[in-house]
Amino acid sequence: MSDRKWTQRLDRRTFLRGVLGGAAVTIGLPILEASFGRRLSARAAEGAFPTRFGLFFWGNGMHPARWVPDVTGPDWTPAGQLAPLAGVKGDLTVLTGLEVKTDNYVAHASGPGGFLSGQNLIVNGEEHTFAGPSFDQIMATEIGGETLFRSLEVGVEPGCAGLSHNGPDSTNPPESDPAKLFERLFGPSFTAPGEEPILDPTLALRRSVLDSVMEDAKSLKGVVGNHDKLRIDQHLASVRDLELRIARLEDDPPSLAACSRPTAPGEIPDIDGRPQMSARSHVVSDLVTMAFACDMTRVLHYTYSDPLSDVLYPGATAGHHQLTHDEPGEQPIVDGIVTSIMADFAYFIEALRGVPEGDETLLDHCAILATSDTSYGRTHQIDEFPLLLAGRAGGAFTTGFHYRSETNHNACVVPLSLLRAMGVFASEFGVDAGRVTEGLSAIEV
Repeated sequence: MSDRKWTQRLDRRTFLRGVLGGAAVTIGLPILEASFGRRLSARAAEGAFPTRFGLFFWGNGMHPARWVPDVTGPDWTPAGQLAPLAGVKGDLTVLTGLEVKTDNYVAHASGPGGFLSGQNLIVNGEEHTFAGPSFDQIMATEIGGETLFRSLEVGVEPGCAGLSHNGPDSTNPPESDPAKLFERLFGPSFTAPGEEPILDPTLALRRSVLDSVMEDAKSLKGVVGNHDKLRIDQHLASVRDLELRIARLEDDPPSLAACSRPTAPGEIPDIDGRPQMSARSHVVSDLVTMAFACDMTRVLHYTYSDPLSDVLYPGATAGHHQLTHDEPGEQPIVDGIVTSIMADFAYFIEALRGVPEGDETLLDHCAILATSDTSYGRTHQIDEFPLLLAGRAGGAFTTGFHYRSETNHNACVVPLSLLRAMGVFASEFGVDAGRVTEGLSAIEV
């Protein structure tokens, strides 16, 4: 038993103490209500199958006239640039008429910065960065502690930078080499269900360190409020990541019945200086689908192409971004590029839908959001922001319809709904013009 005397007037920075091998050890705790007076979020209870989130991002927007369906509700028709999504229509919700309300002063950057972080960009001369974390990293901080990867950042465009931010000037670069991504996920350290695990002996020491402070934690929880108790549990669960990794290597849980080691990808060479974007995307989609099925991560940031991407696509006379400004008329080449990206997004959704989980599918336990950096690439608009949502998030969302806002509603309602669906008890998202306190009720069950 711990003989430490706790009071409800705690220091702002609180530590748990213990003894391991005769030496004192400490583990820091997050700020608690008892010491700071803030109500902090706690993890939601998990169901039989975990809920996963994925952000699918492509650069240079779309063409509103070829994007927005004519009909709202369930009878919308996948046409124009959305035509490739006809096969997944029932698992998809098209969200139109939403606007990013933060300032639009950096072309191709203000839109995703405002939407993903809910805040204006920080601009310093020619440089800019997010003012806060992107919402995928808010999720990862809250729910990522029980998986091998708190979040997984992947890319299709060679050398892409991605938009996953921990905060200002702190990004999470994606792995855009399919062979390296395979090695990272399914290389020698991966253990498929039924295989003999290869255990890292250093992980057991970290587990022992945490065990040594558990009595102190139990004593502390006896004097704080319920929210602080949950916060302490959440933090300790995060610290125990490595122990949970051991358990996952040793166990063969029935919920991972679909988990298996995929085939290593072959080389996907460029053709005449043009990366094979669809072929690369299909490999990435297959790999991250299996990473979800093996519960290696529950938060994914999937960069198909960066803002301002100037990738040369098959048959294109110039790079994608250049064409959005220079191609005349209805821009048929740009239209074809966006349509091909939607075909690759449909492939990803179909891959998730093809994995059974109980009586449902992996897609049923996912929320996959597809978006870009602008609406009409030629004008850099961030009203009519492109948003597609696939999957039911374990029953949190309804799908199969076209929702349209006729009032240019704040697009940040979507991240707030997603945070809550993933078990993050967020009361609001964003600041100033980007701030919202309610999610998008139309998509919520």
